[in-house]
Amino acid sequence: MRRLLLILPILIFTFATSAVPASAKYHVAVGIGDESASIFEQANFRALHVKKVRYFIRWDAMKSSHGPRAARLVADSYVAQARKAHVRVLMHVSTNDLRHKRAHLPSTGEYRKWVGRLVRHFRARGVKEWGVWNEANHKSQPTYKNAKRAAQYFKIMRGRLCRTCTIVALDVLDQAGATRYIDRFYRALSRTYKRRATIVGIHNYSDTNRYRSRGTKSILRRARHYNRHTRFWLTETGGVVNFGRSFPCSQKRAAKAVSYMFSLVKRFRSSVKRLYAYNYFGTYPRPCQGFDAGLVNGDGSPRPGYAVFKSRARSYSR
Repeated sequence: MRRLLLILPILIFTFATSAVPASAKYHVAVGIGDESASIFEQANFRALHVKKVRYFIRWDAMKSSHGPRAARLVADSYVAQARKAHVRVLMHVSTNDLRHKRAHLPSTGEYRKWVGRLVRHFRARGVKEWGVWNEANHKSQPTYKNAKRAAQYFKIMRGRLCRTCTIVALDVLDQAGATRYIDRFYRALSRTYKRRATIVGIHNYSDTNRYRSRGTKSILRRARHYNRHTRFWLTETGGVVNFGRSFPCSQKRAAKAVSYMFSLVKRFRSSVKRLYAYNYFGTYPRPCQGFDAGLVNGDGSPRPGYAVFKSRARSYSR
């Protein structure tokens, strides 16, 4: 009996720790970025138990001309389907033309007017999480060489458009010059707004697909230099199936990168609080057409990366 009493606490502890669900192990919320509302109809998507999605929308979507209006209607459908599925949407403001040097850089007045209407429109539909500007330091965005303007947008979003919203103040790609862009962004903010810039988004494709961490680490360190309370969201990352000469079509290589993506999150989990894998669907009707980082094929059939994502995500929250 005495021996049993000595062993019993050990047995109880072992049972208790083994009974803890894997999803509670790491407190990093895992979501997916994709612009197709059909993800909510996919059984494979539902099987991931994802409760957060990211959607980027052109800044002028509230205008009445054909292109912006069409974008808004698509976004309306997406948000409605997400709400029906009890999935939270992070809406990220973006360019109205992804072609290099073709997009218009909105003035602060234009941002206040058109993004303000956008925020009011989608807040009424339950969207309370916003990104000021998607991938601000990439050449596809008109903010590419104007970090000061990106900072002005943040001040408008936080100070006037959505004071009670959760806001991604700055969103950057882990490319060369990212830390210099961060410097210019914060130097354009007053001390008050530096304190209010509490969430920074990172697109760390380079680290994830080259199995390294230096780009992510440098961004964390640089933003924390200006606000030590900053939290980070990996707002866009994933295993690249196909992109240019650097990443020729390979689903096997992409699956390996998806696994490493979670290893990076685990390493930086004290700072990184969300992960949005981009994206769910691969290119359609044929895979590997241009940029392709899909977890499933265009018809919804799973790729190797899907199985890796599903398995690794079990150790994280939603």
